[in-house]
Formats: sequence, C-alpha cells, structure tokens
Amino acid sequence: MNEKILIVDDEEDIISFLKDSLEDEEYKVFSAYNGDEAVEKAKIHPDLILLDIMMPGKNGYEVCREIRDRVDCPIIFLTAKGEEEDIISGLGVGGDDYISKPFSLRQLKARISAHLRRERRSFNNENKVNLYFGHLNIDLKGRIVYCRGEAIILTKKEFDIIEFLSVNCGQVFSKEQIYEKIWGYDAEGDSKTVAEHVKKIRYKLKQYDEDREYISTVWGVGYKWEK
Repeated sequence: MNEKILIVDDEEDIISFLKDSLEDEEYKVFSAYNGDEAVEKAKIHPDLILLDIMMPGKNGYEVCREIRDRVDCPIIFLTAKGEEEDIISGLGVGGDDYISKPFSLRQLKARISAHLRRERRSFNNENKVNLYFGHLNIDLKGRIVYCRGEAIILTKKEFDIIEFLSVNCGQVFSKEQIYEKIWGYDAEGDSKTVAEHVKKIRYKLKQYDEDREYISTVWGVGYKWEK
C-alpha cells in the first residue's frame, strides 16, 4: 500500500487517533495542525488529504483553494457541519468528498480506500488519448484541458466529469449515473453535487470559449457532451 495521507486538523487527539489507525493499514501518514502548516505539507504531494474545515486562522476551504491548482489528489473534508450549503461550498472549492464528525472509523477507511483505488485505476489506464472539440483539447493522459493552447485550471472531479462525458460524446447521462461513475457506488453524498460541478465547469470553459456550450442539459434526463 504505502500511499501518503496528509491529515489536517487542529485537534491533536483526532490526528493521533487517525494516524495510528491508518499506519496500521500501512499508509504513510503526515500531519498538520493548522492551515499554514497544511499548505506547506502539501508540497510532499500526498496521495490523499483529510482536511478539517473548522480551524482557527486559515480554514479548510481556504487551504483547499490555495493548494488545489498544484495538488490533484483526492481531498476528503472532515466536518462537524452537516448543512447542505456547507457541503456544497466544500465541493465547490475543490473537495472530492466529505465525512461528518463524529464518524465511523470503518467508514472513513472505506472512503479512503475507494478514492485511492480509483486513483490507481486512472493511473494505470494506458489507453488514453487526446480529444478535440472546437477550440478545446482534452489531454486524457495528462489530465489537462487546453483551450486555444492555454491550460484551464480544473479540480480532479471537474476533470473526471469532463473525461466521462467527452469520452461518451453525445450520450445522455443522468445526475445519478454521473455521480455513481465519478464518486463511486459507496459514496454517501448527493447527486445534486453533480449539478454544482457542472455549473463550475461551464463557468470555467466560458472564460476561454464563450461561443460554445460543451455540456448541454437534457431537461428531465441529465447531461451530455456536445459533438
């Protein structure tokens, strides 16, 4: 196993407990106790980050926003906040998943394992190519989207959605199908997350190509990538 996991939380007891538990699973565990330390520790390029939202000083949202353009690993928010808007905010700044405190250690380990498993599958896929749509070039192997030669900054989940829809260009998928494909059957979020991510993707693409709609809504059904 030996994947690197960075735990960010201002509560030492939580970090100590999680560190011991994850090291038992043979993960390499690193820790940070505040936002500034988390930004510095992100330079080790962890394979997954467990990120507490409510921290004094720089909170989890700010940390995620600051590191997302150079760290593409899964980020799971640890939060005592369970309101839908808080969850959407976390996913909107680049988080991939969330789990509410107090949480089941067994469930957290399952979430971590599922995200890392999907990362490995993505890394091992040797059959990826470049796709071209108008001014857009989707480098599936490098996981970068270019428009007129300029790279568009995307979160991991945003790219995953673009990849899934563009590879299946013209095919309509419901929000539930997209959610299951990108987040996995064992995720416990909500398919509303898909709509939020699609909104973000559309906004980013419009900044580079305002004349074309790449993802269209099929009302009452879902979304599709336009040919």
